[in-house]
Amino acid sequence: MKVDVQNSTYYMHLEEEYGAHNYHPIPVVISRAEGVWVWDPEGRKYMDCLSSYSAVNQGHRHPRVIAALREQAERLTLTSRAFHNDRLGPFLKKLTEVTQMEMALPMNTGAEAVETAIKIARKWGYKIKRVPDQKAEIIVCEENFHGRTTTIVGFSTDPGSRDGFGPPTPGFKIIPYNDIGALEKAITPNTVGFLVEPIQGEAGVKVPSPGYLREAKSVCEKHNVLLMLDEIQTGFCRTGKMFAWMHEETKPDILMVGKALGGGVYPVSAALASKDIMSVIGPGDHGSTFGGNPLACAVATAALDVLIDEKLDKRAEAMGERFREGLRAMRSDKVKEIRGMGLLNAIEIEPGAGQARQYTEKLKGLGVLAKETHEVTIRFAPPLVIGDDQIDWLVEKIGEAFA
Repeated sequence: MKVDVQNSTYYMHLEEEYGAHNYHPIPVVISRAEGVWVWDPEGRKYMDCLSSYSAVNQGHRHPRVIAALREQAERLTLTSRAFHNDRLGPFLKKLTEVTQMEMALPMNTGAEAVETAIKIARKWGYKIKRVPDQKAEIIVCEENFHGRTTTIVGFSTDPGSRDGFGPPTPGFKIIPYNDIGALEKAITPNTVGFLVEPIQGEAGVKVPSPGYLREAKSVCEKHNVLLMLDEIQTGFCRTGKMFAWMHEETKPDILMVGKALGGGVYPVSAALASKDIMSVIGPGDHGSTFGGNPLACAVATAALDVLIDEKLDKRAEAMGERFREGLRAMRSDKVKEIRGMGLLNAIEIEPGAGQARQYTEKLKGLGVLAKETHEVTIRFAPPLVIGDDQIDWLVEKIGEAFA
């Protein structure tokens, strides 16, 4: 195939030819980005309304994050945890202060943070709660999305994530989301944790009933079960608070973070807990060659500073309200529901009004990049640096797509 190497078709062809077909991307090639905007090789401009699944909360290529990356790359990038480095300690101190937790175990990807949390909860169950060996159970929710490892997909209810990858890892019990009665009923003496997303993002931005997390925390405390919150997508100001648990003041026993912790330029994640819970992990129990590397620590520290200094929690709250108000004013008969919190929002399509993919591809033609999930829902999660005029422009384009 002979095409202009500057042409988007060329790059898409290379992916199709040489890459595993494990994604179904919107047909656009991104070659440059800044703030809330991205450009393709032909120079066409688009608003990014996915933020790499909330990994770009600070906006693309935020100057402070890029500066930290460059400065650290000139000095030291990797030591492994076989040695100390001068960036890890200060980063862990800042991260624990921001999260209101006591200790952190740094990793790289969100899935690694979840795997880490599972290991911590199980070991806590055996060492502290005295659950019989090999009997620890963790409760999870239907339509969960916690990652793509073999352990995690084993307790997924999404056929596309699970089918063909069995046998599933034992030790997990699945209950309906947003159902406190089901949670209480599922708990046994061997239950060590309840792993849950404050908002189910991949399921279509499903926001639970008010008080759900607070009641879940109460049930967990009553039965000596760890509340394990996956805030990899909802954390770091996305929902209008630094973390979604802060809307109901339900601090978890184990917190998982990632995505925006890397400022959109580097994979950084962590599992956090109290000193008592984290004390079950000793040398050799868990680790990562790249986890806590100095380059990651420098980037993540800058990423946290941007979130705090620019008050991106307040901006997400205000811009999210403006966005939802604008969408509701459309009054389209093709829209079944508008839901969300902060700048994590979704439009669910009415039955018979088509599938979400046709709308995301139409939005792409209008200069908006969003992504469908579960065929009938479009998720909108632009970088938190977005402003009033840009929100209004976005609402206008969505209106055109649904006209």
